[in-house]
Amino acid sequence: MAGRSELVVSFGEMLIDFVPTMAGVSLAEAPAFLKAPGGAPANVAIAVARLGGGAAFVGKLGDDEFGRMLAAILRDNGVDDGGVVFDAGARTALAFVTLRADGEREFMFYRNPSADMLLAAAELNVELIKRAAVFHYGSISLIAEPCRSAHLRAMEIAKEAGALLSYDPNLREALWPSREEARTKILSIWDQADIVKVSEVELEFLTGIDSVEDDVVMKLWRPTMKLFLVTLGDQGCKYYARDFRGAVPSYKVQQVDTTGAGDAFIGALLRKIVQDPSSLQDQKKLEEAIKFANACGAITTTKKGAIPSLPSEVEVLQLMGSA
Repeated sequence: MAGRSELVVSFGEMLIDFVPTMAGVSLAEAPAFLKAPGGAPANVAIAVARLGGGAAFVGKLGDDEFGRMLAAILRDNGVDDGGVVFDAGARTALAFVTLRADGEREFMFYRNPSADMLLAAAELNVELIKRAAVFHYGSISLIAEPCRSAHLRAMEIAKEAGALLSYDPNLREALWPSREEARTKILSIWDQADIVKVSEVELEFLTGIDSVEDDVVMKLWRPTMKLFLVTLGDQGCKYYARDFRGAVPSYKVQQVDTTGAGDAFIGALLRKIVQDPSSLQDQKKLEEAIKFANACGAITTTKKGAIPSLPSEVEVLQLMGSA
């Protein structure tokens, strides 16, 4: 990758989350909602840009008030929106999200179909994708055609151009027709990624085993991978590379809202990897990069909402310095 740019191109969905004004209630009990921009791939792009990195987003929005607002949010946060296209016939996706009193998140999605699902391969900004040092994506874009074919084609273009492929499945069971289809399609592109990040919940979903022990994790390891990460919330993260493995603890903070913490983590890690790709082969460098990513994820949990709480490099280094 010598001589390539440090651009991280993120592919997939961007949407509006509607979040209750009152904490700990069900969607039905919520007295009112605040709108918050969301969508994991978009969060990752903004996380990279907030840290001073080059970031671009590829996806489809509705040609409506919300779609225009989201494109403006990308631009305002320093993300290249040259890969964004608009659909006049479909709305921007909406999601109503609440954290119930029992701590579980409850989702209700309005996507039937939403604009992000209708991105076609012919609408891809090929030149932008070819410039990527890292091409990052999730699995929601694999659910329905034509977006699934566009996703697979974008991966091909990026890989052929020499990019690292980064995959965070970001499981949302409510969007899939069944658990079986979710598992099958998420794993259908598993062997192609260089970097894969899963949460402990996703690890259990994909393996069927409620454990984060190495023998369980290794069921998902592939020889084609350069790095496999299992995030453990406030316990930090376990990492697996070709020649070494280990665990890096997180930073203790006062958590307010965990939304977007995983996106902040992977965005920060990708920012560090494009700055120094040799960290994938150097355990000391990789652990430093993961510490930085853990700090980024931790800070994101101290404020409400994903995008407003994504930190700058100065904020991350302050937390790391004070720990």
